[in-house]
Amino acid sequence: MSALAPTLQAFFTDRLMRQRQASSHTLSSYRDTLKLLLRFASERRKVQPVQLEISDLDSTLISAFLDHREHDCGNSVRTRNTRLTAIRSLFRYAALRHPEHAETIQRVLAIPPKRFERHLVSFLTDPEVDSLLSTPDRTTWVGRRDHTLVATAVQTGLRASELIGLRASDVHLGVGPHISCLGKDTCDDLLEFALRKDDCMVRTEEERSD
Repeated sequence: MSALAPTLQAFFTDRLMRQRQASSHTLSSYRDTLKLLLRFASERRKVQPVQLEISDLDSTLISAFLDHREHDCGNSVRTRNTRLTAIRSLFRYAALRHPEHAETIQRVLAIPPKRFERHLVSFLTDPEVDSLLSTPDRTTWVGRRDHTLVATAVQTGLRASELIGLRASDVHLGVGPHISCLGKDTCDDLLEFALRKDDCMVRTEEERSD
């Protein structure tokens, strides 16, 4: 049996899901990258994906895959680096299970991310924030919901994935009202943000409960 198949399965079930408790977004991203890689390697090696070995996924093939996704499929450099991160995570896990492939794994892990020009992160001015907050139609429930999401994002700095992942149970309206949020990819990073009694999040949750 190919050593790659059980390693791939254990990488997702043991490493990502059990040990790291990775988010569904991370699992989906890693799954998509490795699925594309296996398809590419299968075509290059002219074998079925289940017949691929770890030695088939050498640094030359990995580099060719990344170049193909960037130049032929239009992936940005940032996406290319994200795919490389997923591949390197798999190979770091494989290094502990298959030392007989140490040289191949070491060469893959040595592939550097591609440099690119980073855009300066700017911030919204107060008038721009006010303009955003005034856009939703607050005479409707949907408008009040959208206004609450924007206001919460401005006040807390939550990532978009964290913001849309909030549930009603994360809003606590008792003594010291606040919202709780788990940080990215870990259940140990519990973030809490205080709410004022006149906060729109409080008003929206109270309206939802009525």
